[in-house]
Amino acid sequence: MTRTTPKAIVVGAGIVGTWHAFELLEAGFSVDHLDIDSAPVGASVRNFGLVWVSGRRSGTELDVARRARARWEEVAARVPGIGFRPAGSLTVATTKTERAVMEKFARCPDAAERSIVFLEPDEVRTRNPVVRGEIAGALFCAADAVVEPRNAPHALRDHIVAHAPERYRFHPGRRVTDTAPGAVRDASGDRWEGDVVIVATGAAHDHLPAALPLVSRLRRVRLQMFETAPYPEKLTTALADADSMRYYPAYEAAPRHELGEQNEVAAQHRLQLLLVQRLDGGLTIGDTHAYDEPFDFALSEAPTDELLARAGLILGDALPPVRRRWEGVYAECTDGAVCLREQIDDRVWLVTGPGGRGMTCSPAIARDTLDAVGVAA
Repeated sequence: MTRTTPKAIVVGAGIVGTWHAFELLEAGFSVDHLDIDSAPVGASVRNFGLVWVSGRRSGTELDVARRARARWEEVAARVPGIGFRPAGSLTVATTKTERAVMEKFARCPDAAERSIVFLEPDEVRTRNPVVRGEIAGALFCAADAVVEPRNAPHALRDHIVAHAPERYRFHPGRRVTDTAPGAVRDASGDRWEGDVVIVATGAAHDHLPAALPLVSRLRRVRLQMFETAPYPEKLTTALADADSMRYYPAYEAAPRHELGEQNEVAAQHRLQLLLVQRLDGGLTIGDTHAYDEPFDFALSEAPTDELLARAGLILGDALPPVRRRWEGVYAECTDGAVCLREQIDDRVWLVTGPGGRGMTCSPAIARDTLDAVGVAA
């Protein structure tokens, strides 16, 4: 009997893999979705949930982020469990030096391209009345948004199951160990065949023999984050501090050297403040960057203390107690590409390495994969 519905295999149930499954189903495929775990446990759920357009590099990366942000908002109208909020962001200056750097950046074409404007302290408090600390101003970007990272992959999958149960099957407990033309094999010896096969296993990008020639183009990054108990007031934007300008390529046009050196803790842990309020009121705060493997198995208290102090300085208030801490590891491309997307076997594509862009860019990454494979929208 001739099969009329095209079939796809997606390996990886993190946010990148789940968006691929979603877009393939939208394109009319049936999808077998494989993962070693029954639910996402990696970087896809260990992040801020920021759809961070403001920090993206001009050109392809910014275009991908913009398209992804539009897709997040579009799909969230159908899948409210994603928790999409067009909150915007404030990158806050707490010193005259930081203010001067931000003001100079705000006059650059790169700022205008992202609709970033500089706000005086009273304007900052109008945007986000909870910011009551002694601040010197901030950069505001209306394009930035927030989703709920621990909810979004589940919400997308639940929507798929509810609307296309005959074309979608999720298979947990499947560790894929090899590829073949149009197929993958798992550790049980089962072979999974499709017209299109997508392998989106995140930081586990070197577990397949066919992927090993690509490993040199990737590196792993470890971060630390934490979350507080519910804050009693509602933050109307995401928050960042001036050190975030050191780590996001959008700010390459800014005179970042004028910020001076980071303090000892921040420099050791490559630290920046990002702060997002969850739907239950808790504050997700971070983060740090470690690039040299093997990573330390232990969480460090020094960056937590530093980040709590920075958040308290901006909010002008004591923060609720920390209720959970975690680390995460993600893969990123060493050449600055949005992601690595390569055919590693006939009809088998590896998609990984978006780095800290994964939550921001995954909808457009998935759509671009379908375009590369030749799947019509």
